[in-house]
This record gives sequence, structure tokens and C-alpha cells, in this order.
Amino acid sequence: MKALEELVGLLTRLPGIGRKSALRVAYHLLKTDSAFAGALADRIAGIKTAIVFCSVCGAYAEADPCPICVSPARERSILCAVEQPQDVLTIEASREYRGLYHVLGGLISPLDGVGPEDLRIQSLVARIREGEITEVVVATNPTVEGDTTALYLKRLLEPTGVPVTRLATGIPVGGDLEYADRLTLARSFRGRTRL
Repeated sequence: MKALEELVGLLTRLPGIGRKSALRVAYHLLKTDSAFAGALADRIAGIKTAIVFCSVCGAYAEADPCPICVSPARERSILCAVEQPQDVLTIEASREYRGLYHVLGGLISPLDGVGPEDLRIQSLVARIREGEITEVVVATNPTVEGDTTALYLKRLLEPTGVPVTRLATGIPVGGDLEYADRLTLARSFRGRTRL
């Protein structure tokens, strides 16, 4: 069945979906009503025009600038630098952070040929030079590339006098010490806080 194989082939190009999962989705679509399949197809076809990048922060949004950037309720002196647009949604779901965002569009990774000039770092510097920002929180993943990017930003922003902080890392709530790796334990000790 050529149509089924073509659909499975397209589905396997999505992240995290192998052939078995793609087949399961394709068979499910065959069993559902046509209205659902049509609505899904319409939403997929329209996603690239319905969602845009915010010209200020680089996050996904339905309007430009995004609601976060224009909200008077946000703390305008704190800027959180994240790797990808979806990281904004993840942090927003916590309801703990009330500042602004800046999406870098990736991480510095010399092995992959990604340097600082390939990221949205110059626009970050420009936002800081506007004078409202008093702290930059680097919220990249605790990986070699995330750490490299955080260190680069710290060194780059030192002359501005704006402090650069990093999200705390360590043992997750409910985690056991015996299952924590050495790096996690080391970061937990470095990031310890007074009780």
C-alpha cells in the first residue's frame, strides 16, 4: 500500500517516532473519522503560518512581538537566555519566573560547526546595552555545549557590569543519592544553599 508507506515514511522523519510508532499512528488515523483526520491535516498545514518567531526574544508566538515581551506585568530587568523557543514554554509552565526571555537559537558547539556568530548573541548584547537589564539568567542544559555557551556569555557580558547567573543544577526532588552520578553530586555541592 503505497499511500500507507508514504505516510509512515513521513512520520518517521519526526523526532522520537520510529517505524513501529509511525505504523501505529497511521493505523489509528485509518480507524478515526474523516473529520478528525481533516482537522489534523489542516492544523499541520497551517502551523508554519500560524506560529511566528517573536522579533524581540525569538520565542514561538502567534503575534509579533509576543505576549511576554509586551506584558507590563513582566519583570523587565531580568532576562533569561535559553537555547530553543520551546524552552520558554517549559519555563513558563513552572510559573516561577516572571522576567523576559532571549532565545539563543542553539548552543556553541565547535564539533558541530556552531560558533557564537551562528547564534542570537549579538541581539542579546544589544538588548543589554539598552540599559534596562540588571541580570542575565543562563538557562541552558547542563551539558558541555550548555556550559560552554554559559561561560562564553559570562565573559562576553562582563564589561557591561550586568551579572550573569546560571540555573541551579543538582539532585532532583525525590531523587536518591545512591543513583546520582559524580557530576550531578559535584554540581549539587557547588550550588548548595544555606538552610
